Amino acid sequence: MENSNDTHRKTVGYILWLFGFTGSHRFYYGKPVSGTIWFFTLGLLLIGWIIDLFFIPSMDRQADLRFRSGEIDYTVAWVLLTFLGFFGIHRFYMGKWFTGVLYLLSGGIFGFGYLYDLWTLNDQVSRINSQS
Repeated sequence: MENSNDTHRKTVGYILWLFGFTGSHRFYYGKPVSGTIWFFTLGLLLIGWIIDLFFIPSMDRQADLRFRSGEIDYTVAWVLLTFLGFFGIHRFYMGKWFTGVLYLLSGGIFGFGYLYDLWTLNDQVSRINSQS
């Protein structure tokens, strides 16, 4: 049975899991608190990171239920945030032109805006998708 609200991709989750000791897969699936813990503890000293290999399907299902699909693709937004976030490219993609320019001119508001977006990007995309 195909999920019509498939907001996140398991394949992306597993790719991010390779860097999971940084918490990247947890941020992607909308778990910023545990993502931050993973970041500062290297995936709970790699033990939590290994265990997460088996939890990715569950985290994917939870994200699909929690977040709303729509015009803005979560994976594209996350890739843009990850690689070009300090330049605000993910914000341009989401149609947030003013803050995109602000990020572009300030290095993601000196890095703090980038951290904010790690914590809130899924909710931002879901909010935009529910309005369209």
